Amino acid sequence: MTVLRTPELLAELASTAASLARSVGGVIRELRDAGVSIADTKTSLTDVVTHADREAERLLKAGLQELRPQDGILGEEGTSIEGTSGITWVVDPIDGTVNYLYQLPVYAVSVAATVADPSFAADGRRAIAGAVYLPVTDELYVATEGGGATLNGTALPGSAAVPLSRALVATGFGYTVERRTEQAEVVRQLIPRLRDIRRIGCASADLCMLAAGRLDAYYERGLQPWDYAAGLLIAREAGALVLGRGDAAPGEPLLVAAAPGLARELHAAVIAAYAQWERSSEGAGDAAAD
Repeated sequence: MTVLRTPELLAELASTAASLARSVGGVIRELRDAGVSIADTKTSLTDVVTHADREAERLLKAGLQELRPQDGILGEEGTSIEGTSGITWVVDPIDGTVNYLYQLPVYAVSVAATVADPSFAADGRRAIAGAVYLPVTDELYVATEGGGATLNGTALPGSAAVPLSRALVATGFGYTVERRTEQAEVVRQLIPRLRDIRRIGCASADLCMLAAGRLDAYYERGLQPWDYAAGLLIAREAGALVLGRGDAAPGEPLLVAAAPGLARELHAAVIAAYAQWERSSEGAGDAAAD
């Protein structure tokens, strides 16, 4: 279904995303202060789900069904509802759950309204409005398609146009041994070419900090739609160029974001590092077989 993206609709969607992200963010901070408990694990024993994750997704689902009952919802913790409006909300109730578990201050609630568009992201959705709220710092990032991005109501400047050698670059790591080994090897190849690497542990915050000019670039492999839906829009609306693997749309295979010149330079370096890793892995496998 084609969605007529009027300024009034985008403003309504952004307001919904912002109010829900902020209200649920307040709840999860109160729950964290009261004490956190692990409910389950996902891809590995280190990839945890807390009871607060589930409660936060329940609240987001209930809020969206009350305010936008015709829309679909896709949530990290299992919510999957088909809508009739052409709009699907992609939500991450707590992005940075391990940070949350350890009382590290960078975790977020991410809420994005999306429409179908295979060219925008690898999951086939385009975020047209979204919000990311960081409860500990009380930072609310909001963006609409074509309307720019803000932090607590102030327009975001975007990241600096610096060369790769002076870039502070954020990335993340998966939870399986195989994915972490691959990602660590790529970092090993990249870090001599950069100012430094940051591993913050919250993809939506990484993208928002890029939009705020606190990071020069961000890349990661293995992201899921709820990890990047709102943050990707916020970074783009602050002027970032976002690239995927090869000519593919950004998403799970790869997401690279930075000011345009730096994005292309970092993208080429990351692609080369992965190619080197794949060649060395194949060589190691051949040697083991011999």
